[in-house]
Amino acid sequence: MSGEGNHGNQPAQQNGVENQRTSLPAPMFSRNDVSIWSILKKCIGMELSKIAMPVIFNEPLSFLQRLSEYMEHTYLIHQANTATDSVERMKCVAAFAVSAVASQWDRTGKPFNPLLGETYELIRDDLGFRWVSEQVSHHPPVSAFHAEGLKEDFVFHGSIYPKLKFWGKSIEAEPKGLITLELPKYNESYTWTNPTCCVHNIIVGQLWIEQYGSVEVINHKTGERCSMMFKPCGLFGKELHKVEGFILDKSKKRLCAIYGKWTDCLYTVDPAAFDAHKKSDKKNLDEKKGNKQSSVDEEPEEVPPPDAETVTVIPGSELIWKITPRPDNSAKFYAFSSFAMHLNELEKSMEGVIPQTDSRFRPDICAMENGDIDLASAEKKRLEEKQRMARKNRTKSTDEWKNRWFQQGPNPHTKAQDWLYSKGYWGRNYTNLPEIY
Repeated sequence: MSGEGNHGNQPAQQNGVENQRTSLPAPMFSRNDVSIWSILKKCIGMELSKIAMPVIFNEPLSFLQRLSEYMEHTYLIHQANTATDSVERMKCVAAFAVSAVASQWDRTGKPFNPLLGETYELIRDDLGFRWVSEQVSHHPPVSAFHAEGLKEDFVFHGSIYPKLKFWGKSIEAEPKGLITLELPKYNESYTWTNPTCCVHNIIVGQLWIEQYGSVEVINHKTGERCSMMFKPCGLFGKELHKVEGFILDKSKKRLCAIYGKWTDCLYTVDPAAFDAHKKSDKKNLDEKKGNKQSSVDEEPEEVPPPDAETVTVIPGSELIWKITPRPDNSAKFYAFSSFAMHLNELEKSMEGVIPQTDSRFRPDICAMENGDIDLASAEKKRLEEKQRMARKNRTKSTDEWKNRWFQQGPNPHTKAQDWLYSKGYWGRNYTNLPEIY
């Protein structure tokens, strides 16, 4: 698939999973004493990538590392590979697309903006993949990634350009960029884009997160698609976290319904059973509304929605994905999952093997992870200033910035402009890399 060495019977790789840590070196800081309003009140409607935020609002991961959390539920890709029917494969791929945003549940810390030229790699022998990502552009900020199965059974790649905006009580992140999954066994490729993520109550009250918008997963070989709607919370939180949609054939005939919550689980069921359930649900809701007069004075942002009920399972449904429970100590450590907990772990075996541009070497992230907020803040400022100076110097010279592992080009399936892996990373030859830290 990549021609970069065989993935066969190798010894445990440099950042595999042996003895993964189950906590961070230090618990997170309280953000209660810091007023975000003093920073943001001048920024309504502006793009947040241009605003320097205090480090206290970060979590100790780079956005490149955060992106690698797409891979937590890689088993769904392996499951798709074992399905002989294209609709069964689509169920697995749609579930993978939903599971890719599940790690954002309760994660109210902002990842560190990657520096131009920053990279991150992750090899998981137990999950059967290796991942590499690179910050390929600073203005606009673009992160490109490429993952492949260790048995050459899939390729997963994309580039994300997150647009962040502040709207008074909330911050909205629109993850512009295309995501592609290729299954060589079936000569199939699937593409989709992620929903919009919104963090509410950033000025006062309890922070909470929702994802909303439509996501369409397209199988470019068969013409089948899965159209899903991530529902906005609504006035009383009834729709919070809900995902609903249908798998359609190329003539747009409904083949099956898909429903659940991106924070919890996903089911498929026959479309007729789904429609009947929705009809009876609406009837019950209308009756309830008739029985009690509701007050509509409060805006949803001001009142965190109640812990919504679990998903009502329609008879005849099939469970296709269930979220991995967070560890008991998650709340102390930035609401990280077990998968996220080890992403910044630097093992001895990695030193001298992974490139100096890897996010694990970033001093500001390491300082924050170790509980030294002052050092983290000072290092963040130093790195941002260093990046500005390097950019200034480049404009004065004829030298152009050279992306190492990704190049711009048309996506082979949609022809849209994309960042594609240009091979070579796993050859482990890292001479002439930029000194970005």
